[in-house]
Amino acid sequence: MMVIKKIKYMLTGIIASLAMTSYAQEQQFESTPTWSEEFNYEGRPDSLKWEFDYGTGQHGWGNNELQYYVNTAQNIMVSNGTLKIHAIHEATNGMAYSSSKIKTLGKNGFKYGRIEVSAKVPPQVGTWPAVWMMPVHNTYGGWPRSGEIDIVEHVGYDPKQLHITVHTLDYNGMNNNQKGSNTYVEKAISEFNTYRIDWTEEGITGYINDKKVYEYPNTGKGYTSWPFDQEFYLIVNLAVGGDWGGRKGVENETFPATFEVDYIRYYPLKSK
Repeated sequence: MMVIKKIKYMLTGIIASLAMTSYAQEQQFESTPTWSEEFNYEGRPDSLKWEFDYGTGQHGWGNNELQYYVNTAQNIMVSNGTLKIHAIHEATNGMAYSSSKIKTLGKNGFKYGRIEVSAKVPPQVGTWPAVWMMPVHNTYGGWPRSGEIDIVEHVGYDPKQLHITVHTLDYNGMNNNQKGSNTYVEKAISEFNTYRIDWTEEGITGYINDKKVYEYPNTGKGYTSWPFDQEFYLIVNLAVGGDWGGRKGVENETFPATFEVDYIRYYPLKSK
């Protein structure tokens, strides 16, 4: 009996300790966002928060993507409470598709905190939507030296898998050893889902629908594995094809495709 009581006591202590740890982690972040985009308006994306990217970048934005980014109303619009980015199969400046890409560069940068996104990804094979972050300044050099944080990515040919990923000099897509999660979500393409990162000096933790799916720790080895001590900016885009998105082709006849974002919220770390 004494042994049983001792075990119960130990288990109670462990559970309490875990609860306190979880609570302590929760308390790191402010409860109210200091920056948010709720998309509760009609028309073009808010120019006080967003800039457009245009064109194809170098080599299809480095991934051999097939879209040309524009800012036309048929490709990007805010309506009925969501941002809608449409990828359209149409010849555009030498590319086979038009789409849109927006970013907070020059408007807002973020360093540490909680970032939460509610979004609905398209079902079309060949699509590659993402909400992600790149460094405001390439302090440690060009990609991947200064890092990349992918809050959510999805590829249409793998409809029920959602991805949260980080790229660094040590771990990146070019070397095919990037760090992240591939999470099965039954209603990935049929419903809005929430994606979140909790970013502190100690590491980056990823969540899908409030379930923890990934942890990337700061091991203290320097920028080659932890360039995430700098400001990053947000990016929202819908790509078509490319090295990953187009791995199993693009089903042209199913387009246009739509990527919808309900909100993006940033909760800073609490002041120490």
